[in-house]
Amino acid sequence: MKTNIILLAAVALVGLTCWASIQTHRLSNEVVIDAPPERVWRVLTDTAAYPQWNPVIVRLQGDLVLGRSIEFENRSATGRVMVFRPTILKADAARELRWLGRLWLPRLFDGEHYFVLTPVGRGQTRLEHGENFSGALIPFTRNWLRGPVLDDFARLNMALKARAEAGS
Repeated sequence: MKTNIILLAAVALVGLTCWASIQTHRLSNEVVIDAPPERVWRVLTDTAAYPQWNPVIVRLQGDLVLGRSIEFENRSATGRVMVFRPTILKADAARELRWLGRLWLPRLFDGEHYFVLTPVGRGQTRLEHGENFSGALIPFTRNWLRGPVLDDFARLNMALKARAEAGS
């Protein structure tokens, strides 16, 4: 009987782990910027200037080159600071920047962060900024993701818009 209970608990744990590891959550925020994609890209990739205008990613070190690792300091609206070390997945000039970050182990809490620039209208750019999250911790973090994290995306987008429209 004791063996059956242990076996049942192990099967339940494996099942729960499998279910949790395939959980996903997507966040996205868009803004139209009165500047061409090339100018928005220059602002986005001038990481040395982030401390001057970026209220969320206040420091970013490393080259935005496919396969390279970067390190950045993220500051929330409440002042909480977190350091991330993702790997660049895509850096397509004036089109798309994408990186993948992980919390300790793959499929525990992964985040594929992206900035997609699309030309619209005359000299305007639609910026889609988001992140595709996946992993076992997603069921426990959805409220945090929908709240403060999504708010940080909007804050960053508005600051990027202001900087690009100012011609910097």
